[in-house]
Amino acid sequence: MWESVIAQGTQAIDRAASLLTAVVRGAEPTSFAELAAASGLAKSTTSRLLTALERHQLVRRDHDGRFSPGELFVRYAWQGSADADLVAVAQPFLDELGELTGETINLGVVSRAVVRQVAQVDSRFMIGGTNWVGLDVPLHCSASGKVLLAFGATAVPPGPFERRTERTVTSGSELEAELASVRERGFAVTNEELEPGLVAVAAPIFAGELTAIAAISVSAPASRLTDRQIPVTAASCVNVARALSSALGGAS
Repeated sequence: MWESVIAQGTQAIDRAASLLTAVVRGAEPTSFAELAAASGLAKSTTSRLLTALERHQLVRRDHDGRFSPGELFVRYAWQGSADADLVAVAQPFLDELGELTGETINLGVVSRAVVRQVAQVDSRFMIGGTNWVGLDVPLHCSASGKVLLAFGATAVPPGPFERRTERTVTSGSELEAELASVRERGFAVTNEELEPGLVAVAAPIFAGELTAIAAISVSAPASRLTDRQIPVTAASCVNVARALSSALGGAS
C-alpha cells in the first residue's frame, strides 16, 4: 500500500518538475495550452499541478494567463548580496533622477508581500525629506507597489485592502482596473493614497525578464508634485528606469 502511495507521489513530483522545467527554460512566458501539449498531460492534471506550483511561488501567471518563473526564482537570483549589487548598479541612475527632479528618489523591491525600500536619494528640499530606506510600504497604495503588481513582480493580493487615507483604493476590482492603466502608460501614480499630502510616481525596472525586479519612484509633497507636474516627473522617471533596465540587460 505504502509503496503505491510513494510511487504516485513520485509520479506527481516528476510531472510537476517537468512543467516547471518547461516554464524556466522558456525564452518567453508560456501559455497553458503550450505546457499541456509539451507535457502530454491531461488538461485537468496540468491545471492542478500549475496551481500547486503557483501557490508555492515557483511559477507565476501574468495578466494574459501565461506562465513564467515565480517569485522564489527571482528572490534566489537576487539573494545574499543581490540588493547591494542592484543598488550599486542603480545608484548613478537614482542620482540622475534626483538631479532632474530635486525630489526624493527610492528604489523598491518586493519583500513578503510589501515594498521594501533599498536605496534613496534625498530631496534637495527640507519638506518631504523622510528616509524610507528599510521601510516597508503596502503594495496597493504605493506607486512602487502598483508598478510591481502591474508588471508581475508578485501576485495581486485579494481585496479588500487596508484604507490608509480617504483616497486609498480598497476594492480588488478597482485596483485591477488601475493596474491595467499602469501597464498601458508604463508608470504608476499614488496621489495621497499612502499618506495625506504625499504624491509619488514610479516606473518598473527589468533585468532580462518580462517581469519587473524593482521599481524606481519619485515622491514629494502634493504642493510640489501637482497634477500639472506629475506627467513631466513621470516621463523623467520612465526614461531613467528604461536606462537602468538596459544596464541590467532588461527591456529598455
